Amino acid sequence: MARQPQELLHLLTRAERLAVRRVQSLLDEFDCSVEAWRVLDLLSDGQGHNMTALADHAFLPAPSLTKLVDQLVDQNWVYRRVDPVDRRRVLAHLTPRGMQRWRMLVREVRADWGDLQQSLPGEELEELLTRLAEALEGPATPGPWKASHEVVRSPELG
Repeated sequence: MARQPQELLHLLTRAERLAVRRVQSLLDEFDCSVEAWRVLDLLSDGQGHNMTALADHAFLPAPSLTKLVDQLVDQNWVYRRVDPVDRRRVLAHLTPRGMQRWRMLVREVRADWGDLQQSLPGEELEELLTRLAEALEGPATPGPWKASHEVVRSPELG
């Protein structure tokens, strides 16, 4: 029997909140928030990203993202540079210390989630969730939102 939209929304919200709570409890040991972890994760590709892309990836409004990036700069995990293509924009990058921190966090989260991932249909679940997100975004969703939320596999994660 097909679930009603409100039931599906409830299940997705519950799963997301439980997952965030689990990751946050681990990140707390390293004085790192889930949002900071998301920013570090996006920057780990070494490409440098503008504030809009970081805000989208961390699911934060722009003012909150600015405050978070300021904190990451103060911790020497992130630095900012003017975009060489568009000098009106600023790109954020990981410092070597930030990359080291990100790698350590990835190892810890992966180790914590190891048993959980074995009990789930891994790629199948990821594919279903990706298809659901794409269906919900629909053709009317602007390009930058879709592009900024694509699942990109980091070489560190395999």
